[in-house]
Amino acid sequence: MLKDRYPYYLANEPKTPNTDLEVTDKYSGEVVTRVAQADADAIEEAVAAAVEAVGPMRRMKAYERQAVLEHCVSRFRERAEELAQGLCIEAGKPIKDSRGEVTRLIDTFKIAAEEATRIYGEVIPMEISARAAGYAGMTRRVPIGPCSFITPFNFPLNLVAHKVAPAIAVGCPFVLKPAANTPIGALIIGEILAETDLPKGAFSIFSTSNELAAPLVEDERFKLLSFTGSLIGWDLKSRAGKKKVSLELGGNAACIVDQDITGEHLDDALKRMVIGAFYQSGQSCVGVQRILIHESIYDTFKSRFVEATKGLVAGDPKDEATFIGPMISENAAKKLEGWINNATVKGAKLLCGGQRNGAMLQATLLEDVPQDTQLWCDEAFGPVAVLTKFNDFDDALKLVNDSDFGLQVGVFTRDLYKAQKAWHELEVGGVVIGDVPSWRVDHMPYGGVKDSGLGREGIRYAIDEMTEIRLMVIRTP
Repeated sequence: MLKDRYPYYLANEPKTPNTDLEVTDKYSGEVVTRVAQADADAIEEAVAAAVEAVGPMRRMKAYERQAVLEHCVSRFRERAEELAQGLCIEAGKPIKDSRGEVTRLIDTFKIAAEEATRIYGEVIPMEISARAAGYAGMTRRVPIGPCSFITPFNFPLNLVAHKVAPAIAVGCPFVLKPAANTPIGALIIGEILAETDLPKGAFSIFSTSNELAAPLVEDERFKLLSFTGSLIGWDLKSRAGKKKVSLELGGNAACIVDQDITGEHLDDALKRMVIGAFYQSGQSCVGVQRILIHESIYDTFKSRFVEATKGLVAGDPKDEATFIGPMISENAAKKLEGWINNATVKGAKLLCGGQRNGAMLQATLLEDVPQDTQLWCDEAFGPVAVLTKFNDFDDALKLVNDSDFGLQVGVFTRDLYKAQKAWHELEVGGVVIGDVPSWRVDHMPYGGVKDSGLGREGIRYAIDEMTEIRLMVIRTP
């Protein structure tokens, strides 16, 4: 269902000056299409066009911005299977998961369409003392200006949507660089945006080299850089100058399973844990990586979890039965295989999996993983999880916090007081009670602390990032 070639979008217009970027089927490794790449002149033109579009975008009425987003929702629905099949091929994401991501793409634009007419201000009482008598204050939110967006490979539709949709909702022109591994979804979004009445220069979407992309980070004409990806984001922040920066940089997600999770509750936790750890081959920044299980249920949980993991179907992501597809590249799979081997050399016990064939890495579970290994400390970003036991809930919370990351945590407990304690004490952006940290719905605030980043996505919260408060004070003589 992919075209032979795809243009990039420069100031709303498709351009095909070359077909320099080869996009591969991540399962077969075959080149399936080619994409035009932007050069330095095109990038400069895109930035200048975004600056020129500031006024026209700001002057768009809320209902006009809403209409653009509603058009996208309609067209995404019409092209849903095309989007899913393209995602399956370019990202290696199992087709069922790909269809799920298209649903989230639609949800995200739909939420943005609703929020486009709900960007409120407030009235501020000023008469706090006699000197302020006769004064009234009001605030409104105004678009911050041109935005630069850089997105990763693992959710190449929905993570693009979480930047593009709120930008349109508030009236910010933008330049987007999607991941070179997975550019097709973003370019189809660009194709659909080009059907609308957005002002010229409202958007540019292109792939380019990291070197040529430097202006997206460093150019002072941008007023916001929003980056989702690896820890290189902190380097980008240091180069970003005076602009506002929003970063979502991944995690090392933990999940606690307390002693009261037994019977049907254990059945549920096991089902959710399999999804949390191995959904889309573990390539999610909130994928379950560290699993802390109370010692009283540890052996039961472990044996059943290993059995369920061994039963997962791995193979061609285009097959409806496939649960585990390829990682994004063979190099990524080799890197994680090395982490697994390093952990076992240092004393970890391999419970299942661990074998690699090209970009395919088996769903893998380990226990007794030393806490100084990369598999415990860093972000695995693949189909690997590690199990450990605890006997005191407070100790489990401390172990979760003993990490450089802090994105989301899952806590399975039936105890309201423990749930509240986890919420109060865990140093993360979100605590999910009764489910895995991988759970997300697209209007909630999403982001992390520590090395996991700064700022929040989720449409209303991204709107806050992409706007500034402007005050007006009125004096009545």
